[in-house]
Amino acid sequence: MSSARHTLAFAARNLLRNRRRTLVTLVSIAFGFTALALFAGYTKNTYLGLRNQAVYGELLGHLTISRRGLAEEGRLHPEKYLLTASDIARIAAKVKEAEPQAKFAPRLAVNGLISNGRVSTIFIAEGVAPEDMRDLRGPLGNASGMLDAAKSGGVTVSQGLAAILGLKDGDDSSLLASTLRGQANALDAQIVDTFSTGNAGTNDKFMFMPLEQARALYDAAGRADRLTVVLPDVERTDQERERVAAALAPLNMDLEVKTWVDLSVFYRQVKNLFDMIFTFLFSIVLVISVMALANVIGMNVVERTREIGALRSLGMRRAGIQRLFITEAFLLALIGCALGFFLTLALRYGINAADITYVPPNSTNRVPLTVGLNLPLMGMVVVLLGSLGALAAWLPARRAARQPIIEALGHV
Repeated sequence: MSSARHTLAFAARNLLRNRRRTLVTLVSIAFGFTALALFAGYTKNTYLGLRNQAVYGELLGHLTISRRGLAEEGRLHPEKYLLTASDIARIAAKVKEAEPQAKFAPRLAVNGLISNGRVSTIFIAEGVAPEDMRDLRGPLGNASGMLDAAKSGGVTVSQGLAAILGLKDGDDSSLLASTLRGQANALDAQIVDTFSTGNAGTNDKFMFMPLEQARALYDAAGRADRLTVVLPDVERTDQERERVAAALAPLNMDLEVKTWVDLSVFYRQVKNLFDMIFTFLFSIVLVISVMALANVIGMNVVERTREIGALRSLGMRRAGIQRLFITEAFLLALIGCALGFFLTLALRYGINAADITYVPPNSTNRVPLTVGLNLPLMGMVVVLLGSLGALAAWLPARRAARQPIIEALGHV
């Protein structure tokens, strides 16, 4: 322990010999760490926002239960993939056995034409019971677009769709769709609210309608195409999927259980893009920081060759020389990351306090630019910088320690 303390103290004093060189290295590491930490914090908040939008905004829930193959062939053979009222009750009972706190809702997707009496356009609708919709909304329960249980024929439409047809709250419209058997069916619907889907691709065609109204339009009384499940803990979605799938297996209904990540293509694409950008940025910062550390330690080794010879002549082993320079590199990395951490906190506070907003690609809403703290990833950066910095220092230190003492003492 005493030897380690002496090595640490000696390494710290050595770094203070050339303060300008040490300062420049610390600043480069600190700024690199800050760039990575800020981007990691921004992506963390972005992922959280996209998750909430997918789970609660789009009502994907945490798990979706349906007959296997619904997504691929459900439109071609709808009757084959729909769940009956008996099926729904049996599935619900098994879900409750696996997760008593789970909330679930039968759903039915419908599409067709909506008309204001003069103009028609396509719509894509989700049929869900108004009382279930509030459970599926979770923390977004007070958001716009909520169905009204008191109005059985009331629908909520996306703002772009409402603008196309000139519809507003309280207006009447007509819905036209094909039934299970391919016959045309029409219903009257009243607009009870408008909302933004947050996605430019769906904001001009999306709609929510009461489940019974969707069933009547589709001529599918008592049926649903899937069950959406909301869990008490989103972080355990994958584990709960396994539990729910195991609980449903005895039913022999050829069901599949998908998570919200499986269903949200947009989330996966954005996450993959940001992960790739972070990897690229991290690689650049890592190379620059390690090269800076290697350059500083390399120069220190050359300048202190005679000192190394003197230390060796006084009895210090080669391993001690290597350990000294490795400690110096590790100290530089550690102090640089510590400075970067405090700089990150200051910049994060400034960015969050500035109330900056922007419109993301393919979005219809302005969102706040906020930066969180991704402590596990920041810790990984510290470990990697310290480890690679120590490795970069070990190579020149090893070469210097292996020099004959006489040659080292005579170095000019």
